[in-house]
Amino acid sequence: MAGLDSTTPLPTDIVLRTQSRVLEVAFDNGARYALPFEFLRVYSPSAEVRGHGAGQEVLQTGKRDVGVNGVEPVGNYALKIIFSDGHDSGLYSWDYLLMLGEQHDTLWQDYLARLTAENASRDIDTTTRPATGGGCGAGHKH
Repeated sequence: MAGLDSTTPLPTDIVLRTQSRVLEVAFDNGARYALPFEFLRVYSPSAEVRGHGAGQEVLQTGKRDVGVNGVEPVGNYALKIIFSDGHDSGLYSWDYLLMLGEQHDTLWQDYLARLTAENASRDIDTTTRPATGGGCGAGHKH
């Protein structure tokens, strides 16, 4: 399972900064990252955002002002982040959080380029919501 690899650095400190809208994560390898809420939301590891395979990703729009209502530990390997827009289905494993920190700048520029290419906005939510009925939010039954 992701986040349980013996080579994955483990978090030593996790701080939710609601006013500055960042999640600070420090790892035992010395790495420390401040991950903005909007960035965490648009790169949620959930099936609703990532789809079930390459090319099925759903561009997240209108998330500039998203907040975090809570963070819950999931075992010893991940966090469940509860966003103010109701999204809470992604599990952020330690290795995924580390990757987000390490690749923040590149991922953020990719996201902004996708918004521009699709004439979409960080301020207006035009994200297509799948029909309900499936457990993963993808609109089908498992």
